[in-house]
This record gives sequence, C-alpha cells and structure tokens, in this order.
Amino acid sequence: MGYGENMFSKNELKLAYGLIIYFLFVGVLCYAAFPPEVPREPIRMKFEVTAGNVIFEHKKHADITGYGLSCGDCHHTLAEDEYADAQSCSECHDLDEGDEEVPKRADAFHQQCAGCHEAFEAGPLEKECTACHIR
Repeated sequence: MGYGENMFSKNELKLAYGLIIYFLFVGVLCYAAFPPEVPREPIRMKFEVTAGNVIFEHKKHADITGYGLSCGDCHHTLAEDEYADAQSCSECHDLDEGDEEVPKRADAFHQQCAGCHEAFEAGPLEKECTACHIR
C-alpha cells in the first residue's frame, strides 16, 4: 500500500460507521428511557444574601452518614409525620408582613444555624462570617 491509500475496505468502513450510529442510537435511547432519579430532598441549597451567598449542604446535614439531623430539627414546627411536607420558610411565614412574632430571615438563619453549630461545637460559628458567606 502506498502513502494515502485507504487502510480499510469500503465494507469495513460501512460496518464501522454502522456500529457508531447503532451505539449512538442505543446511548440516546437509554438516556431518554432511564433518566437519573431526582432526589426527594435537595442536595445543596444556595441562599442569596447581601453579605455573600450561603451554600447549605442539605444532604450532609440530613443524611445518616452526615450529621443525621431530622427534618424537625430545622423545620421547627413539623411533626414527624409531616416531614415529607417540609418546605421553605416562606411556605409557612409571610416574610413581607413584618410580623413581630417572626424574626427577619437573616436573624432566623443565624439563630437556627449558628445556634446549632454552637450547641454541638461543630461547623462554622456566627462570628466567622466568611465560613458561610461567600462572594
């Protein structure tokens, strides 16, 4: 064979292209037929605040291999049979009304999160702002 001549016959090239198309089709079909399962609970959450966004690792806090907190530890008004209904704060609290019974969002998070971190002597503490707030 000289320089520039095909190393494969036309039949071999047709077979190779056919296999590529077949595997591409099978891959797309499998991806469409078996999509990844959407987790029931969030893995991580981002709270956008002026002091710098806070990334909350929900799975790490809730999972038994992490801190193993129950839903009621953070979603403070839920009974154990209501855990599947846990939502964001604004689902129960009207944050725009200025109700004196309900603390401001930042104060509530600082009290809830930093209070837990101090009680268990784990994670960042309230005075370490940049441990939670990122720019």
